[in-house]
Amino acid sequence: MTRRTGQNPRVRVGKRASGEKYFFFQYWIDVPGQEERKRQTEVVGLVSHITRSEAERKKQDFISKLELNSDDYRIPSSQTFAGAVTHYREVFAPRMHRGSTFSIKDGLLKNHLEADWNDAPIEHVNIDSVNEWAWKKRQAGVSWMTIKDALRTMQHVLSAFSKDGKPPFSQAGLAIPERDKLQMKIGSRQKVSFSWSQAQQIAEQVRKLDGIGSARREQYATAILLTAGAGVRSSELLALRVNDLDFEVSTLRVDESSDQRNAGKIGPCKNVTAYRTVLLRDTEGQRAMWELRRFLGNTSNPNETRRSPPGDHHTKSRFISGSKSSRSKASRNARPSSGLQPQVGTLRD
Repeated sequence: MTRRTGQNPRVRVGKRASGEKYFFFQYWIDVPGQEERKRQTEVVGLVSHITRSEAERKKQDFISKLELNSDDYRIPSSQTFAGAVTHYREVFAPRMHRGSTFSIKDGLLKNHLEADWNDAPIEHVNIDSVNEWAWKKRQAGVSWMTIKDALRTMQHVLSAFSKDGKPPFSQAGLAIPERDKLQMKIGSRQKVSFSWSQAQQIAEQVRKLDGIGSARREQYATAILLTAGAGVRSSELLALRVNDLDFEVSTLRVDESSDQRNAGKIGPCKNVTAYRTVLLRDTEGQRAMWELRRFLGNTSNPNETRRSPPGDHHTKSRFISGSKSSRSKASRNARPSSGLQPQVGTLRD
């Protein structure tokens, strides 16, 4: 029988070495990763116990449960997860991901996914198999956050390999126990951040440091206040240029980012929503802009500098410069001496 016409095998009579006769039939199944199908034999019952009509009914019931002739039956693909990973690494990721993004996802593939999924046919990757895998990883001590990050990477790999661009499962169906969900919520609330008043205290402590020059101390203190007032990422702050600032309307333009996994290389932002203009018109934002204007006080009117288009790295120098070691020293020495405790919430009250 062909795959197109379905299967309706004939019930036959076989004979064992003991002379006992039995009803049986044979059918074909598709094997993942192989073009040729495999023939299976199913014994229905002894001739002395059932009639041929009963054997036919049992055969029909068996074939129906296998769904071999159903419209829902899917022929197993020869493609495996390993093939999808190869396509992701060699074709998709170099075109679509930044180096730092690919580095993170590649680490998740190597450490959590490839050993368990490489030989699995793609059509076997569904929410049931994913939940079974997730539970085994959880039993091995892997956190739910890591599991979810790994599964998000798996979704990217499989959607990049599929024709419709859709992953074969949704994390909405991930079976996470309620107790673990509660622990994840508690953990998310305990992320370290500082209020505006704490940021001001940290900046004052930075200005008192003895290990770096006065100009550098002032630069770092201003950067801390600007980060707290504008709510920008550190990678965005490190890529900030003077001509990204507009003191007349109190705005800050974000159109580049520093890739700290690639020696601080300046490049595109993390994602589309990261490209933005931040308006600093509230009390904290105005204070941050005042500090910044004071830091740039050698120029009588900072807005005399023409705003360059995104990607122009030569019109004005970056606001943050200097060696990585000196930046780390400032941040390391400032926090202990300030005596502040991390506060739950946003950077600013």
